[in-house]
Amino acid sequence: MDLSAPLAWLVDEASASPEPDRFLSELGRRLVADGLPLAGGALTLAVPHPIIARRTWLWRAETDVVIESLGFAGAVSDRAGAEWLAELGPLLEQSTGSETERAPLGWAGTRPFGPDETAQLRDVARFAAAPLAALAERAALAALLDAYLGRRSAARVRAGALTRDSGETIRAALLYADLRNFTALSETSEPAEVIAALDAWFDRLAGAIHAFGGEVLKFIGDGVLAIFPVSGSPGEACDAALRAVGAARAGMAHLDQTRQADGLPPLSFGVALHLGDVFWGNIGAADRLDFTAIGPAVNLVSRLEGLCRPLGRSVLISGAVADVASTPLLPLGDHPLRGIAAPCAVFTLPDA
Repeated sequence: MDLSAPLAWLVDEASASPEPDRFLSELGRRLVADGLPLAGGALTLAVPHPIIARRTWLWRAETDVVIESLGFAGAVSDRAGAEWLAELGPLLEQSTGSETERAPLGWAGTRPFGPDETAQLRDVARFAAAPLAALAERAALAALLDAYLGRRSAARVRAGALTRDSGETIRAALLYADLRNFTALSETSEPAEVIAALDAWFDRLAGAIHAFGGEVLKFIGDGVLAIFPVSGSPGEACDAALRAVGAARAGMAHLDQTRQADGLPPLSFGVALHLGDVFWGNIGAADRLDFTAIGPAVNLVSRLEGLCRPLGRSVLISGAVADVASTPLLPLGDHPLRGIAAPCAVFTLPDA
């Protein structure tokens, strides 16, 4: 069978495209080289994610640049690709005939497409079905891993860190946070109210952590373990963790105002920060693994958080963080920690 160069690429090579954006730009360039008057293209894939329903990649022929648009779950309509293409030029959308079952590829031309060009793009849509199925499967897997493991940990797993004990020792600022009086809340509230409180707490804390470059490793009951890996100087990672704590406290203060207006009690919490080396990788049974961080530094930060209530502070910071952070901190002296051999120099934020 004598295939055009773009169709031959779709049959022989396209399934190996590492990412959807690379697939779209490569296909677009090949179609332009084959004589099609393309102004741009759009590729949309559905993804199984708690927030994002679909991802759309938008390619502009003039610059060969691809940008991404996200469609969120619950949105009334998402026609980002079609609307963007319509601004570029005459639209040829590979529609299956319904608003909700639109095919993933769409194209805009520098002029209206002729009958032969339309037929060629229809062939492209048919030949692209198999490689797009492979891309969609990989995109779905990536979305699931990101949602359940976190972006950095998911990237490590996708890169092949699949066996028990596979991992590495990294230096990171560690954050451990825990709600106060959660047991009492659980015993006196309806399950739906407890879950809503937990979700609101995790939203404020995890949102702040991710906003400043950290990653949530674990939700442990009503607690959170997160890391801010040291990629530059240790002080930068510690400052980022401190900024995340500040943002989380502001978010929780606003949440408590809303809860009090609804006649609900405030959600008090404690947060601890420490800087140290951790083993970051796979731990668990032979056939059931957890990608997490362990080590003395993790033990210390969790024990340090346990001092928040006795010391009457909502934020406690180890001497290791205080030594390198640029934020002014208030010293609270050295304190013994359960299970830790040496006393820990403890600091706090002046307003915590």
